[in-house]
Amino acid sequence: MKNQQNVNTSAAAENKSIPDSEAYMNSVHRDGTVWNLVMMFLLLSFPVIIGIIFQAVPDWAGLGKGLLATAPMYWAVGVVEVITFIPMLGAGGSYLSFVTGNISNLKLPCALNALENADVKAQSEEGEIISTIAIAVSSIVTTVIIVLGVALIIPLSPILESPVLEPAFNQLLPALFGALGVVFVSKNWKIAIAPVALMLVLFIFVPSINTSSVGIMVPVGVVFAIIVSRFLYKKNIL
Repeated sequence: MKNQQNVNTSAAAENKSIPDSEAYMNSVHRDGTVWNLVMMFLLLSFPVIIGIIFQAVPDWAGLGKGLLATAPMYWAVGVVEVITFIPMLGAGGSYLSFVTGNISNLKLPCALNALENADVKAQSEEGEIISTIAIAVSSIVTTVIIVLGVALIIPLSPILESPVLEPAFNQLLPALFGALGVVFVSKNWKIAIAPVALMLVLFIFVPSINTSSVGIMVPVGVVFAIIVSRFLYKKNIL
């Protein structure tokens, strides 16, 4: 009995010695790893289950050729996104964003806007919490809107397809990123010149880059901005 009490006392002392922030981050990494693995399993199991239900076997040769042509690009983008997004989103926000998706279109702007309004950095304890909450709220709102959209798509179709509203829908993303761009470009205009110029040159003179490539070009622009910023810093321009 006495030994058991000593063990409990030692365990309590050990738990007490762990700071709350460290315990929180440990739980973030544990839960984030678990849910990312669960999501990966669900995504990979869906085509397998569909194939079993309909007794359909993929053309392995065609699948291999397709993966050989596309997989390396997505592997590279995946590595670059991890390196570029995590410093801006924090640990909890990054785990949640990579599970729910739409990082560059929704999660990143929401997190950056919340951090900007709170005047904190993503790497700080406050920023970690605020970024995670902002991304969680964005995920919930997105899910609710999708559910409402599915339920109301038929009765609202005549209104949404109206020629009067069509120009507005075409400007949603430019308006979103334009508003964020004004804030951050005005604060770091020397850093913004190089990536903005690169993207303008690419999209103007390389027509093959279309809207479907925007998700790939965001990490490319970030890496280019980091390289140029490092160069400007070494030259004492920043």
